[in-house]
Amino acid sequence: MTDYEAFLAGDRPEYVLMYLDDDVVGDPNALADLGDPVDGGVVLVVAGDEGRQALQGAVGVDPMAFAKEASGTDGHVADDCTAGTCPAGDGDGHAVRFVFAFVEAENPEAGGLYAEGDVLHAYARCACGQAYSDKRVIDPT
Repeated sequence: MTDYEAFLAGDRPEYVLMYLDDDVVGDPNALADLGDPVDGGVVLVVAGDEGRQALQGAVGVDPMAFAKEASGTDGHVADDCTAGTCPAGDGDGHAVRFVFAFVEAENPEAGGLYAEGDVLHAYARCACGQAYSDKRVIDPT
């Protein structure tokens, strides 16, 4: 199982995931050895602090400020964290440019989703500039 697959399964809560569209990265091949190439981009799964610094270096945004901005708008991020549905529209100009995601372990004391299982938090930036977020319980299968 790759780190990417383990992250999506909730088995890497100390890591963060970054999806970077080819249009965001100047040289996608430079990241191919560091992550998992996917159609249209690359996925990197790295230790939390290192991942937050990498996102800032790759796309020029502070990940925590970005998460705060994105959390104000609900949207949908695909289960594999490489695509989404922009709440500002669809079609041309509405493709995900990057995703920043992390997992919070199940916490029954917190209630809500957190009592149901591990929760994936995903924050996306669309090509149109819209930031949005998605949060869901990870399917344990």
